[in-house]
Amino acid sequence: MYDYRCEFCAGTVRPKKVRREAFKHKNGFVILEDVTIGVCDECGSRYYSADIIHTVHEIATGTKPFERTESIPVAHVSQ
Repeated sequence: MYDYRCEFCAGTVRPKKVRREAFKHKNGFVILEDVTIGVCDECGSRYYSADIIHTVHEIATGTKPFERTESIPVAHVSQ
């Protein structure tokens, strides 16, 4: 599934198991834990399989159950 050329540089996308990965969905945010994603070994770009994207959509739309909910701090930054 991985070991292909990165679309942004000359690096190679390798599988990497990450502890937590956050995804933005039109219905909010979803965090997947202990998930294997693709990461470029040169520039660090992240790649996700179709299965991961489908899982995020199913959780965000309520089709698939989730384990827990966590609160996220939100603040405005004045410039």
